[in-house]
Amino acid sequence: MRITRITAYQVDLPLHEGSYKWSGGKSVTVFDSTVVGVETDEGLTGWGEVCPLGPAYLAAYASGVRAGLAELAPHIIGENPLELAKLNHRMDAVMKGHPYVKSGIDIACWDILGQAAGQPVCTLLGGRYGEDFILYRAISQDSPEAMAHSVASYRAEGYRRFQLKVGGDANTDIERIRAVRGVLQPDDRLVADANTGWTLHEAMRVIRGVRDIDVYIEQPCATYDECLSVRRHTDHPFVLDEIVEGIETLVRGAADSAMDVVNIKISKFGGLTKARQARDLCASLGIAMTIEDSWGGDVVTAAIAHLAHSTPPEFLFTSTDFNSYVTRTIATGAPRRVNGRMAAPTTPGLGVKPIMEALGSPVLDISR
Repeated sequence: MRITRITAYQVDLPLHEGSYKWSGGKSVTVFDSTVVGVETDEGLTGWGEVCPLGPAYLAAYASGVRAGLAELAPHIIGENPLELAKLNHRMDAVMKGHPYVKSGIDIACWDILGQAAGQPVCTLLGGRYGEDFILYRAISQDSPEAMAHSVASYRAEGYRRFQLKVGGDANTDIERIRAVRGVLQPDDRLVADANTGWTLHEAMRVIRGVRDIDVYIEQPCATYDECLSVRRHTDHPFVLDEIVEGIETLVRGAADSAMDVVNIKISKFGGLTKARQARDLCASLGIAMTIEDSWGGDVVTAAIAHLAHSTPPEFLFTSTDFNSYVTRTIATGAPRRVNGRMAAPTTPGLGVKPIMEALGSPVLDISR
């Protein structure tokens, strides 16, 4: 089997809530997503999706996905999509870095592999654990009262895990954490996610101010060393996210006991192939994980679901359902949340079929 054509489609994904806000005054109202199609000479087509959280979150931006694909795709035509390790080696050889550019192609090739094998991607990633898995809800930064109200509303919809966007003024963030914890039950889990927004001294103030609260602290500062310093000054469970850029960070973090949980974002690792490698390493090291991506619609949500559902439950801290945050449906067959939980599709491949009318005309079309 050989890759004969790679296409890319630009789609806008507006948010149900109007905007999504996090540390440093950053916000997004419409997500700019790229859906990638990989066609083969045996009639199978796989689909992937890449959706950065704006240009100011990670070293990734939406138009960069498409510019990178225009550079990368000609080198992939003629490759066997079933040979995923070899394909990733090829992509890394012709494009240094830029893992998010490669993610859509890798996901699409997993979709092809599943279709060719007659198996859902979840099975190929290690097997399906249980009937479903637990989700979290990200709570956009707002006043303490508004955030507590949002959490109470989403809790009524079945969510039991919440990622609170903090990383602003230390006093206000302490109020936010206390207000939200006050509307939760003891079994609910609360994560205070600063998204690198605190300076070291502000992070120290916050952890002292909530030392009596049951809360996880996520990515308080911009650098590894700053986060490690905060970690060593608190007994709160600790999560690393933005600075986890590859296997090397995971190995170093495990050696330093720098975290209890890590966030595995598929596009940050370059697709499912390397995200699975990171997942399996963390499981071997006893580190729990949130399985997710930067953002996305139905195709990204399906990829997340397959990786999360094939993760041993004791190491799956939580996952997410990004397609529930946006107003547009771009594929049929995508997983949907039920009472704060979700399940990976059971049909071969990713189990999704893009709605071509929703995608429009391709913005990139590379063929042999």
